[in-house]
This record gives sequence, C-alpha cells and structure tokens, in this order.
Amino acid sequence: MKTSDFDYDLPPEYIAQTPVEPRDAARLLVLNRSTGELEERIFREIGAYLNSGDLLVLNETRVIPARLHARKQDTGGKVELLLLRQQEPRIWEALVGGKGLRPGRALEVDGGAQAEIIADLGGSRRLVRFSGSVEATLERSGQVPLPPYIHTPLQDPERYQTVFARNPGSAAAPTAGLHFTTRLLDELRTQGVGVATVTLHVGLDTFAPVTEDDPQEHTIHTEWCQVTAETAAKINQTREKGGRIIAVGTTSVRTLESAARAAGPGQAVAPIEGPTDLFILPGYPFKVVDAMITNFHLPQSTLIMLVSAFAGRERILNAYEYAKAHGFRFYSFGDAMLIL
Repeated sequence: MKTSDFDYDLPPEYIAQTPVEPRDAARLLVLNRSTGELEERIFREIGAYLNSGDLLVLNETRVIPARLHARKQDTGGKVELLLLRQQEPRIWEALVGGKGLRPGRALEVDGGAQAEIIADLGGSRRLVRFSGSVEATLERSGQVPLPPYIHTPLQDPERYQTVFARNPGSAAAPTAGLHFTTRLLDELRTQGVGVATVTLHVGLDTFAPVTEDDPQEHTIHTEWCQVTAETAAKINQTREKGGRIIAVGTTSVRTLESAARAAGPGQAVAPIEGPTDLFILPGYPFKVVDAMITNFHLPQSTLIMLVSAFAGRERILNAYEYAKAHGFRFYSFGDAMLIL
C-alpha cells in the first residue's frame, strides 16, 4: 500500500466554492460497496435507503470562530492566529502567520486581549497563552476559518455549521452533516429512523495530505471525542434489534469505531471521552458502522483512505471518476455520498 494509491486528479473547477440552497438540495451519489453499483439522487431523498429501526449518528460539534488577527506588541507587525486545540483553559495550540514569532513574543489581539507565544511546536505551530477569557475574545473578534481551497467569502457564517451543531470546539465543520435540514431529520424520525449524537472536535490536520510514501508511517492526528452513555445504549439497542448504524461523516465513523475499541462482551460500543488516535486504513475491520454518509475527499488524505477502507479503494476511485464525469461538486461545500 502506497500513499500514491489514493491519488486522483481534480481540476479546481470541481471544488465547490459556495453551498447549494437549500442544504438538502445537494446531489447524492449512492454506492453499493458489495456490487459497486452507483445511483444518483438528491440528498433529501436519502430516506429511500434508510429503514425503520436504523440509527443515524450525527456529530454535534460546532466550529469556533478560531481565526484571530493580532499585532506584535513591540513593533506593531501583523500576526494571524488560527486556534487548533485547547491544551489548558487559557493555552491553545495555534497556527501562526507572521515573522519572528518565537517564545516570549507578546501579542495584542484585535478586541483588546493580550497573548504570548510560549512554545515553538515546529513549522507554523505555536503554543499561545492568553491573558484572559479566550471565549470572550473569540466572540468579539474571531472569524470562522474556511478550508484553504474555498476562496469565496461566506455570506452567512452559520452556513458552515450543521443545523444540529451544539458543542463548540472544532476548527472545521463535519461537512457531511451540512446537507441535513431540521425538516429532513424530522421526516426521517417519522419514518422510524432513530437519531443519536456524538461529538468529535475536528482539527485542521484532518485535511492535510499524507506526505509519507507509506501511509502506515504517517502519524495520525488526535482529536477529542465523546460518546455518552445514552448514545452508547441507543447504538447497542439498535444492533441487538438488527438495525443498521449509519454514521454521518468520517468524524462520526472515527468516533464510533473508537468507542468500539472500548466495548465489553456483548456490546457494540462503550461510552468514551478523550482523545482518539485511531487511523483507519484499508484492511481495518469495521466493528460498528454499517453505512456512512460522506462528502468527496482530498487526494492522498487520511479521509479518502478511511472511505477506501470501508468500500474498497478501487470502488471509491471509480465512484470519484463517475462523480467528475457527471458534474458532482467536491469537498466541504460539495455534494454527498451514501455508502451502503
């Protein structure tokens, strides 16, 4: 297995710059992983593939306005901070833009907060300590960061949040969930489809390409996740009754399969809370996820490796070529796949 095995060509015009309206008007490519058969639908028709007794698992993380503008206290030079993950109440790991950002450098953040670089983590990563409430600073001055391949400003920041986003902490949206509307979820519940929630706070590393020739040598990023006792019970009951567990997004897949690692005898999953380092590559035996809803992912990313583990690399790459030939839109604001 080589990282190049997960490469494909994607001209820039296929990358969606804006979301479709309404959310559930996105297109849906349905892949049967047993046969390789492909079907085209509109996302709001997804109920045709779901059965009464199935359980949809949603990631209810919320994207924080993690992009901050600042100035060096001594020179006034411009600095940009992109908060990635919280280490302690006032200490964050961040990506920084600007020169001379060494430990000890004092910063003044737009909105009045003070900050200091306290550690160099390599590359553009730094550990930053804030003088006061980071939450208040983000509320006053923060901007929601969009992925680097989206160049069109977003008119409504809520459009980069799912309708079920509840728990702040992500640097990026769990994009498969962006296609759901409250009305569609209500219709699925009426149909007898159950809904459960997990939380995984998405880090920007999730979009980073794997640079090692052998993906097994790649150090996977850790992300904080949680499966509550209530959700674990719903999943275990669904499994006992013969229903399917349908993960909405690769983030839900990673969370569920992490919870499966903690399961005891007779359980599909157990409650968990904390960082996960699970790296899903082809050959991984899925323990709990029966189907997944996902978007079209970047070449050579850990995410395309995950969906390839679930459906087979050749089936996924064939589906991507079909999607390109039939005008599907790719990446965060793009169209969706349902893999059965």
